[in-house]
Amino acid sequence: MSEETPVLTEVRGPILIITLNRPEAKNAANLALSKGVAAAIDRLDADDALSVGIITGAGGTFCSGMDLKGFLKGERPSIPGRGFAGLTEAPPKKPLIAAVDGYALAGGMEIALSCDMIVANRNAKFGIPEVKRGLAAAAGGLIRMPRQMPIRVAMEFALTGEFFGAERAYQLGIINRVTDGPALDAALELAAAIGANGPLAVKASKQVIVESRLWPEDQMWKKQQEIVAPIFVSEDAREGAAAFAEKRAPNWKGK
Repeated sequence: MSEETPVLTEVRGPILIITLNRPEAKNAANLALSKGVAAAIDRLDADDALSVGIITGAGGTFCSGMDLKGFLKGERPSIPGRGFAGLTEAPPKKPLIAAVDGYALAGGMEIALSCDMIVANRNAKFGIPEVKRGLAAAAGGLIRMPRQMPIRVAMEFALTGEFFGAERAYQLGIINRVTDGPALDAALELAAAIGANGPLAVKASKQVIVESRLWPEDQMWKKQQEIVAPIFVSEDAREGAAAFAEKRAPNWKGK
């Protein structure tokens, strides 16, 4: 059944849960899985009722990377313009959380690095071991790891291919939370905290954080204003102020 439905989706309030569903292959990515993830990401960004996504894996593991059996048959689990697993080159405009149990290796690690936040079970393992197979972590591992952790540490992991645990990942600042239980439960708590906030403000805040890394200093305030100015005249801004004054929960409209 998982081969027929390699990606599952579930909506819980403003949260879209995306589950990689090839547990018999440790959720290794093939083309069908990549297409399923891309479709789910499109749904997350297009649906105004959704404000945050979670990507996780079925069967107690996150993703073991590329399906090597498919690779030997000439299949590549990438989509032009979207990248590996339909995600790594084109993450969603809305926040996406990786919920990691078990292994996030090779392309699985690169999926996690593409997300805005990572929550992991204490026993989770991370790594980009492509060099051990004569390959390179070209789906974002070699680019994102040195941007998200000290460059010499990233260099060591990339050139040795060695795994590292959740505690080490937390110390390096590349994951947000370590949990003793299922990563999805902790990710849902984080997503609920995000989903309770104004959706326009959340989306714009992510956009500024992501894009501002490339802004020259003499343009950064102007560029930020272009993104955030519409928020301050939105219906949600007025609703947020009114809800605070009236000591009630806001009723966001995304407008």
